[in-house]
Amino acid sequence: MIIEPIKAEYQRYKFLAEGAIAQIKDEELHNAAGEDTNAIAVIMNHISGNLKSRFTNFLTEDGEKPWRNRDEEFEEKREDRATVLKKWEEGWRILFDEIDALQDSDLGKVVRIRGKELTVSDALQRSLAHAAYHAGQIVLLARIQAGKNWKSLSIPRGKSQEYNLNPTKERPQAPGNDLKEGI
Repeated sequence: MIIEPIKAEYQRYKFLAEGAIAQIKDEELHNAAGEDTNAIAVIMNHISGNLKSRFTNFLTEDGEKPWRNRDEEFEEKREDRATVLKKWEEGWRILFDEIDALQDSDLGKVVRIRGKELTVSDALQRSLAHAAYHAGQIVLLARIQAGKNWKSLSIPRGKSQEYNLNPTKERPQAPGNDLKEGI
């Protein structure tokens, strides 16, 4: 099945972002790296808004919903961690529900985003790249804030040979599993 590896990649980037978020204090979710940059909470809100819009009625409605206020996603709201995570989970749930409903035969179907026609395959690749881009931002911002307390989410420096003997990060894991293992 072609859809399953796509879902696994989405899960991998979600888990990376969550592994990073788990390493910072609540107030650090709202620290931006500088003026005109986004804090982690803002990026999470944007990803959630994007996923909700793109994947609500994915096959039948334009991916840019009239109810979405994209500009508002970039406003810092200073919400607590639980609220930020609840919104985050809502977006991902909608995505995964839609992916679970897809069949490989749907990949050639046409969907629209802002009126532009894309195949389901192209729309998924575009969305996955977008999620990966922002997950990377979240990881970098969290790593900077965690400083010396940072626990690697990938192969730690100097551990490549050891990792190659047991390459556990080649498949999705539950968020924070690596942190529990004490890498």
